[in-house]
Amino acid sequence: MLLVTALFVFMIVRLPWHGDMGVHAATIERLRHDLVSPGNPMVDAPTESPYYSPWMVLLALFAKATDLGTFDVLRCAAALGLVVLFSGVWHFTRTLSGHRAAPPLAVLCLLFLWGREILVWSGFLGLTSLSFNVSYPSTLATGLGFHFLALLHKALIRKPTNWAVYPALGTLWAVVMLSHQFSGVVFTFGALGLLASLPSWPERAVWLRFGAGLAVGLAVLAVWPYYSFFGLFGTGGLEDIHKDLYGRSFLRFTLVPIGVLALAVRLRRFRRDPLVVWFLLGVLAVGAGAVLGKWSLGRAEPAIVIPAQIAAALCAVEGGKRLFRAAFGTLLAAALAVGAWGQKGALGLVVREDAMPSAVARDTVRIKVPYEWITPYTEYGDVLMTTEWTAQKVPGYGVYTVVAGYPDFFLPDEEQRRIDTARYFARETPREERLAILRKYHVEWVLQWRDEGGLSGKDPALRFVKKGPNAQMLYRVVG
Repeated sequence: MLLVTALFVFMIVRLPWHGDMGVHAATIERLRHDLVSPGNPMVDAPTESPYYSPWMVLLALFAKATDLGTFDVLRCAAALGLVVLFSGVWHFTRTLSGHRAAPPLAVLCLLFLWGREILVWSGFLGLTSLSFNVSYPSTLATGLGFHFLALLHKALIRKPTNWAVYPALGTLWAVVMLSHQFSGVVFTFGALGLLASLPSWPERAVWLRFGAGLAVGLAVLAVWPYYSFFGLFGTGGLEDIHKDLYGRSFLRFTLVPIGVLALAVRLRRFRRDPLVVWFLLGVLAVGAGAVLGKWSLGRAEPAIVIPAQIAAALCAVEGGKRLFRAAFGTLLAAALAVGAWGQKGALGLVVREDAMPSAVARDTVRIKVPYEWITPYTEYGDVLMTTEWTAQKVPGYGVYTVVAGYPDFFLPDEEQRRIDTARYFARETPREERLAILRKYHVEWVLQWRDEGGLSGKDPALRFVKKGPNAQMLYRVVG
C-alpha cells in the first residue's frame, strides 16, 4: 500500500494529461470567472452543463480564494479525491469485515484485479485508469459513494432515532449523483443491495425516516442551480462513444472471475448478500444495454466489478475453512501479481522511459502534449477554431472552441457547430465559406496542423504566431 500511495503522489505532482482533463480544467476556469452564470464550459454559449457539480463549484471557490492556477487546483483535487477514495474503501470494507487486512487488500483488488487489456474510463478504478482520472470529479464521487454505503449500512444496523441522519444520507447520495452521474447509479445499486440484505422487513418508522432522506436527496437534485439533473433523462448522443465498453470483455476483465467465485461463496452463506445483489443489479443493467443497444449502460460495469473485487478481498481473509482461505489467498495473490504486471505501463507516468527496463518501457503510457504554449498569446474568452480532438483540451486554458469536444446535452446548436467545423477543415470548402464560418462564431484564433485543411497559413486572413511542440500551428485571425 505504501508503494501504491507513493506512486500516486508522484502522479499527482506530475498530473498527466489525458482524456477529460481539458473539460474539467475549463469548468473551473468558467466558474472562477463567473460563479453565478458561467455558461458552457467548452464553447461561447449561455447554456447549463452537467460538469458544474458541487465539487467543481467548491474547487472554483478554492481557486478564487487562493489565486492558484487551475492545474494546481486540480492537483489539490487529486490529492483530496485520493484520500476520500481510499478512506471510503476502508470505511465500507470495515462494515463488512472486522479483519484488519481486509481494507488494504480491497484497495489492491480494486486497483489490480482487472485484465490483460487496460480500460481507462472515469469511475473505473484500475491503476492506470485512476492514474489519469485521479483529479476528476468521478474519483471524489466514487470515494463519497463508498462512504455513503458505509454510513447507510451502519444506519440499517443501528437504526438511529435521530432524524438528521437520514437527510444527511440523502444529501450525500445527491452530491454523488450530481458530481458523477454514472458513479451515482453504481452506488445506488450498492445501496439497493444493502436494503435487500436486511434480515427482516423494517418497521414503519424506519421506512419513514429513509423516505425522508430520499425526499431530501431528490429535492437537492431538483434545486441544484447549475444544470437540470432530471433533464438528463432521455437525452441522446452517448451511445456511440460507449459502444467500445461492450467489446473485448475477456481481455479487460480476465481476473474478475476470481471475485465472482468469492461472490458464489457468499451466496451459499446468504441468498441476499449485499455484494451479490449489487453485482446482479450491475449485470442486469449492463445486459440490458447489450440487448437494447443502449451502450451508455456499459458505464454500470463498475457495479459488476467492484462488488466482485471486494468479495475477493473478504474471501481471502475470512472465506470459510483455513485450507480454503489459504488456497483462495494464494490464487488471489497470484492474480494480483499478474494484474500489477499488466498495468506496469503506468510507471511511465512517473519514470522516464529510458530509465525503465525494456519489458516495462515498451508498454509505458505516453503522455499527451498539453497546450500551455498557446497561453502567452491567447486571452481568457477568446474563440479558437480547431478540430474536435484538440477542442477537448484547449478550453482548459481559458479559450473557447467552435466545436464542443464532448457530447453536450444542453447545447442546441451542437450538431451545427460540428458540421461547420468539418466544413472549415474540408479541402473542397471555398475560401469565402471558411471566412463566413470564422465570422459566424467570432473566431480570433486558428489552431491546426499543416496538412489538416482549412485556410492556408499564407492566407491574408491569417497571421502566423507560433509553432507548437506537437507541430500544430497557431494563427491569429486578422481578416
